[in-house]
Amino acid sequence: MRFVFKFIRLILTPFMLLSEKLTTPKGIERDLASQAKVDADCQQLALYEFKACPFCIKVRKEMARLSLNIKKCDAQNNQTHRQALAGGGGRVKVPCLRISDNNGDVQWLYESNDIIAYLQQRFANN
Repeated sequence: MRFVFKFIRLILTPFMLLSEKLTTPKGIERDLASQAKVDADCQQLALYEFKACPFCIKVRKEMARLSLNIKKCDAQNNQTHRQALAGGGGRVKVPCLRISDNNGDVQWLYESNDIIAYLQQRFANN
């Protein structure tokens, strides 16, 4: 049974990634100073993802719409990222946004809708 799901994923993955490429919205445009500030703020964020996960695709599209340069960590194929997600967030579930603050505190935010709401609240008006 596991083989069947892997086979289905193998077939669907290229179509999902092509669909993402074709339907990703154009990013909002900011002046250089505003974009530089947003880019600096994004240095404290990392998205742990699986490339073909539909919920991760949803978050990446919103990141593109908001013109956010957030580090993406492949938790499916990179064991270091997978272990960081399991150790820090407590479970290997994607998408997950790692949010660091200036004090070194880290918050792990799961659920695509929660991540999108956080990104919109923090960056939509910048």
